[in-house]
Amino acid sequence: MRVIGTAGHVDHGKSTLIEALTGTHPDRLKEERQREMTIDLGFAWWTLPNGEEVGVVDVPGHRDFIENMLSGIAGIDAVLLVVAADEGVMPQTREHLAILDILQTQAGVVALTKTDMVGDPDWIELVEQEVRQVLADTALAEAPIVRVSAKTGEGLEALQAALQAVIAEQPARPDLGRPRLPIDRIFTMPGFGTVVTGTLSDGHLRVGEAVEILPGALQGRIRGLQTHKRSAEVAVPGSRTAVNISGVDLAQVQRGQVVARPGAFAPTRRLDLHFRHLPDASQPLRHNSEVKLFIGAAQVVARLRLLGADTLEPGQAGWLQLELRDPVVAIRGDRYILRRPSPGETLGGGIVMDAHPKRRHKRFSEAVLARLQALAEGSPAEVLLQSVLALGAAPLKQAIEKASLEAQAAEHALQELLAAGQLLSLDGDLEKPGGDSLVTSQSYWDSLAARTLQQVADFHRAQPLRQGMSRQELKSRLGVDQRLFNALVTGLVASGELSEAGPLVLAPGHQIVFSPEQQRAVDALLARFAQAPYGPPSIKECQQAIGEDVYLALVDLGRLLPVSAEVVFRQEDYAAMLADVRSLIAEHGPLTVAQARDHFKTTRRYILAFLEYLDTTGVTVRDGDARRLK
Repeated sequence: MRVIGTAGHVDHGKSTLIEALTGTHPDRLKEERQREMTIDLGFAWWTLPNGEEVGVVDVPGHRDFIENMLSGIAGIDAVLLVVAADEGVMPQTREHLAILDILQTQAGVVALTKTDMVGDPDWIELVEQEVRQVLADTALAEAPIVRVSAKTGEGLEALQAALQAVIAEQPARPDLGRPRLPIDRIFTMPGFGTVVTGTLSDGHLRVGEAVEILPGALQGRIRGLQTHKRSAEVAVPGSRTAVNISGVDLAQVQRGQVVARPGAFAPTRRLDLHFRHLPDASQPLRHNSEVKLFIGAAQVVARLRLLGADTLEPGQAGWLQLELRDPVVAIRGDRYILRRPSPGETLGGGIVMDAHPKRRHKRFSEAVLARLQALAEGSPAEVLLQSVLALGAAPLKQAIEKASLEAQAAEHALQELLAAGQLLSLDGDLEKPGGDSLVTSQSYWDSLAARTLQQVADFHRAQPLRQGMSRQELKSRLGVDQRLFNALVTGLVASGELSEAGPLVLAPGHQIVFSPEQQRAVDALLARFAQAPYGPPSIKECQQAIGEDVYLALVDLGRLLPVSAEVVFRQEDYAAMLADVRSLIAEHGPLTVAQARDHFKTTRRYILAFLEYLDTTGVTVRDGDARRLK
């Protein structure tokens, strides 16, 4: 399914030509009919001579409505550039052509319209030469020029044949399994509710499936689909599609939002971009300028951060980071246009390099500029590697989505990076590009591993009497998520660079060594435990006797076991008490606090803390006033 968009100066006959080709006048607003001028996007469709159906997006030509034009031109497969033979190339012809060139719309046909109004064949020849000169340095340099008259019908068959030939040369839109439908029109139908339209890309939609509208995270379900006013069960990439969505009110939806599957995309307020400044721009592009971003069907005000330079002269290219006033949905590889808000002027545009940069870049960082250059020029493997580097560590599927690679290219890139040792799988086999295996780059892994070992070494220096660092504290200091942390510790333990002791991590071979004075204090304290194993010193008394650091060291070493905020036992005394409790319950049934107190010849304070600890650790279960084994 293909989509053709019109372009050209106001009153050059775009809408009239579309009506002559399709039988449908695309102007749908009363004001448009009255003024005989397209104000907003118009839509039509027709069947080419070979039987292929195409949709048509008719855009405004007047300079006052150029921003409406931008909302419809981004999703087209080919352009029908309309130039009136009686006037030739005009200002909006040039501006539309510049926009098409930035968007890299390489498939197109020029319709030289209103030929019936020109009696001089030499004049038409001059206009055609002018058009060819204007096209010379653009993506449409090789576009055929067809002379037509919508009034007489002359040239319409040749125009259809030219469009058919151009479209046939274009590859089919890929189905990446992540459908996106930028909304360019919203309306309601009695008995059906909210309907949105747009050009579907990156995947297919099916009746009955759940969708969300972004930004806004509006949840709904597809009630019906239409393509060219015919109902369909499935809408395919590249088709002009109307989606009837249940669960969403008309007032909640606006042009520029995107229909997608739940969780497939995340809106962003920051973009890394490659930008080409138009040669005929009125002034240089300056850092910190306010601009309007047009991407998909969305337009949003943004603050421009120029990277690597203070200004960008007309005709130059460079790198930008945009901070957006409102979020948009975008992915790497999307094309965009920038305009100055006031006075209105198209500045240029280019391609999205990274739709989710983690931070504001340092403007003159060589590393940042090198990474953006690699993203712009790299092979699929380099693009995938840069995506992984930007993410740090992520599920493989997410890295491939960020790189915007098709399945076959992703598979080849993955195998190349694995063979070169540049990509690592942290928690599973990389069976397929769409899998959920956690991946990272070798460089990120080396850096993170070094940070981890340094954190542990620093902890040992600062806390020599602690056996190790808690896993939670280490994870917090590293600032990584749980999945990556687990993979990191597992990998470092397997390589022998790190050791574990229960919930602690430590350097291999690390041992707690007490000073002679500390050892004497420890021996004295443990002697007190031996004298009263079931009524030992409290935690507070232990800390007063040997110091808090030494007390915690005995806990880490497993010599002492705290069972409450106040009560602590020697590990061997606790083990003996536990064995007795198991035996007593096995012989006599459920054990009460009083029975346990009498058996161990201790006080209620100690025995209650001990029994509650057994409950907490799952050894026993409380049954009324007694305990039984779980």
